[in-house]
Amino acid sequence: MMRTTITFLILFSMQLCAGIGGSKANGTLPVELTSFRANLNGKIVELNWATATEVNNFGFEVQKTEFAFGEGSQSAEWVTIGFVKGNGNCNSPKEYSFTDPLNHSLKLSYRLKQIDNNGAFKYTKAIEVGAGFYNYTLWQNYPNPFNPTTIIGYQLPVDSKVVLTLYDIIGNEMAVLIDEYKQAGYYNYQLSIRQLTDYQLSSGIYYYKIQAGDFIQTRKMLLLK
Repeated sequence: MMRTTITFLILFSMQLCAGIGGSKANGTLPVELTSFRANLNGKIVELNWATATEVNNFGFEVQKTEFAFGEGSQSAEWVTIGFVKGNGNCNSPKEYSFTDPLNHSLKLSYRLKQIDNNGAFKYTKAIEVGAGFYNYTLWQNYPNPFNPTTIIGYQLPVDSKVVLTLYDIIGNEMAVLIDEYKQAGYYNYQLSIRQLTDYQLSSGIYYYKIQAGDFIQTRKMLLLK
């Protein structure tokens, strides 16, 4: 029987911030995570993630929570299912992976707990795995208001042509941020002040709209300069 592979992605570039249980003087963990994705490959979930730089990185706990199809609520407990050692200090990209056997009667969510050598930690956003589990979604940008950058997150249940457009407060189109075909998964688009300056935008309220398949959704953001 032909084996099929389904990929759920969450792509972003961010500095992880210190979490409960530890902190650094500047309030951040100096590990820049650039991608985190899950490949549903037969009866195995393959987790892959990458970093751009690392400082004082002890490693990553891999955590999972699950609930059965048809149930209305998710398990309250995240369970640690493994640990992947970090590269300590490095200024070049590094890639990591972890595999987990899949129980097809369950819907699963995975996240990483990045820990530095001093015990400070931060969780990534969760990836959800399970057939028919999620729908088209456009999330509120974060932070909002913003300066100098903000993240616009969205998810696709199937491969789709994605158009992400920016409008001013009276509905004039200011920029097309994304216009391309993307695989099903989770994505984060980073919008920066530098980009907005190129578009000659000033401080104020703007709207961003996604169109993917028959799905259309609009949200409001506030730019501060």
